[in-house]
Amino acid sequence: MLQYEGTAYHGWQRQLHGPTIQATLEEAAHGLHSGPKGAAVAAGRTDAGVHGAGQVVHLDVASPMPDHRWPKALNGHLPPDIRVLAARTMPNQWHACFSACWRRYRYRLYNNPVPNLFLRTTSWHRYCTRLDEQPMAAALETLLGNHDLRAFQRAGSSRSHTYTTVQAVAVERRGDLVTVDVQCSGFLYGMMRLLVGQLVAVGEGRLPVATFEQRWRLGRREEVKEAAPPQGLCLMAVGYGPAVFPHANPCPVWQFGVP
Repeated sequence: MLQYEGTAYHGWQRQLHGPTIQATLEEAAHGLHSGPKGAAVAAGRTDAGVHGAGQVVHLDVASPMPDHRWPKALNGHLPPDIRVLAARTMPNQWHACFSACWRRYRYRLYNNPVPNLFLRTTSWHRYCTRLDEQPMAAALETLLGNHDLRAFQRAGSSRSHTYTTVQAVAVERRGDLVTVDVQCSGFLYGMMRLLVGQLVAVGEGRLPVATFEQRWRLGRREEVKEAAPPQGLCLMAVGYGPAVFPHANPCPVWQFGVP
């Protein structure tokens, strides 16, 4: 299980230019064993600037090192904005992405006229209008179930279809922080940020709940124009059956109002 603050990285996936979480983790792991340099595979590929509180990764290694020693060994080779929380040996057929039953993302909005320096890299500052979380929650609940959500998919996806199952949703306000939680069997490319952009329009009174629902049910991607910025988004947890890390508490700072 991996935790990272994604501000300084160009996302999860290795790229030709710029640091990524995948490349940094692989370099740390390859320095600890003499086996083949296999690619690290993540449960979810986060974009540039997006964070991970409970990312799950698998990596094939040839090493006699016991499970409990891997987090400390890897953390000794990783920068301070990437931490390994736990590790365990899994069967060869287990896959961090394909074996997952669900992923849960959280988006944080800071809703105050005055910016908060300590939240600038982990929230979207919306300051002009007080967000009304009740219609936001009502809009989000229309997504529950298995649906075609092509209205919330960015161009460039290699996915063969745009159906996914939304399993749980929640919108909560605590003071000036508003959180949006969505748990799905899988997320479309760019889905969460496009979805939050629409929910903010609902919360600010610019978009009726009925119009929000009509847009996604009719697949009107051309009407979904505003995407939330990356810094407010965090991959909170990944679920497996049975659980891989049943006692882990990935990140208490992000953990209020979990659905």
